[in-house]
Amino acid sequence: MSFRTVPAPITLTGRLVELRPLEPSHHDGLLEALLEGDLWKNAWYTSVPSPDGLAAEIERRLGLVETGGMIPFTTFDASGRVLGLTSFYDIVEEVPRLHIGYTWNRPSAHGTGTNAESKLLLLRHAFDELGVFRVGLTTQWVNFQSRAAIERLGAKQDGVMRAISRYRNGALRDSVEFSIIEPEWPAVKANLEARLAKRG
Repeated sequence: MSFRTVPAPITLTGRLVELRPLEPSHHDGLLEALLEGDLWKNAWYTSVPSPDGLAAEIERRLGLVETGGMIPFTTFDASGRVLGLTSFYDIVEEVPRLHIGYTWNRPSAHGTGTNAESKLLLLRHAFDELGVFRVGLTTQWVNFQSRAAIERLGAKQDGVMRAISRYRNGALRDSVEFSIIEPEWPAVKANLEARLAKRG
C-alpha cells in the first residue's frame, strides 16, 4: 500500500487556526509564543525548545522535511498571531501511517479550541487526502494534560513504553502511545466537529 497523495508541506485552514508550513521567518513569532509564561521552563517534559535553541529547532525540523522525515507546521490564530508548532512525523508509506506530534502552543491558547481544530485539520488531511490507515500520537506519562486531550480526541491507548528515552535533565522518560485507525476516523471526526460547533 502507499499514500493516496505524497505527504508534502501544505497550508491547512480552519475557522480558528491556520497551519502553515514552517519557515525560518516564523522565528520571531514563535519566540514570542515561547516566552509567554516561560513555556520551555514550565513544560520541561515536552518538546518545547529554549529561546536560545529555537533557531536550531526550526533548522532541525526543516532538515527533516528534506529527508521526508517530518512535515512541520506553524500554528496561527485567526488574527495572524503565532500560537506554536506541530508536525507530521514518523511517516511510513508501506502501511501507510504517520504520527502527529512535537506540538506546543502558547499558554493563552489552551482551552480556546485552537488545538482541537488543529488536530481536526491534521487528521482530516491525513485520512481524507493522504489516505493513511493509522495516525499515532505519543506523549509523556507525566504529561497528564496532553494525555487527557488525546483521549478526548477519541484516540485509543496502545500502551506505555517505559524508560524509552531521557528528558533534557537526564531523567528516564516513559511515553504513552495512542492511535486512531481509519475505521475509527468517522466517529473521531464527528466528535471533533461537534466540539468545535459548540464554540459558535
